[in-house]
Amino acid sequence: MILHNIPPLYNKASQTLILGSFPSVKSREANFFYGHPQNRFWQMLAAVYAEDAPESIAEKTSLLLRHHLALWDVIANCEIDGSADASVREAVPVDIARITDRAHITRVLCNGKLAGTLYARHLQPIMGIPALVLPSTSPANAVWTLPKLTDAWRKALTGENATFCE
Repeated sequence: MILHNIPPLYNKASQTLILGSFPSVKSREANFFYGHPQNRFWQMLAAVYAEDAPESIAEKTSLLLRHHLALWDVIANCEIDGSADASVREAVPVDIARITDRAHITRVLCNGKLAGTLYARHLQPIMGIPALVLPSTSPANAVWTLPKLTDAWRKALTGENATFCE
């Protein structure tokens, strides 16, 4: 079993919770979310808010909190081969109360299908908030270019014509 080693990122002003599935090998090494240099999460988020892409953990944290975003993953521990979501086995969900007891979350966005599936199964019954499942920012999701990802995420984050994405 591999344990999730990154604490949730939020503050009491956080309203939107973004959930991934489980940290990649590079993210676990960096001890921070979306640590693989080819993952497009930080580029996408900066583009949504028309800001420079953050480089440091402090800049990434500031970007999230300035926009009332919380960030974590659905899986607390699991068996996984490398970083591939398709290889996840025996997934145990996180204790979502670590965030919901301290922040008033009103919206949940899932970064990819596995996060969406596991959120719906394990965490939505606790939170009572349906998630919007968005295309993964992983480099493995090559069919979604950065401009397409940014457009889909912008619509979800700003509320303009938000729809569930496959």
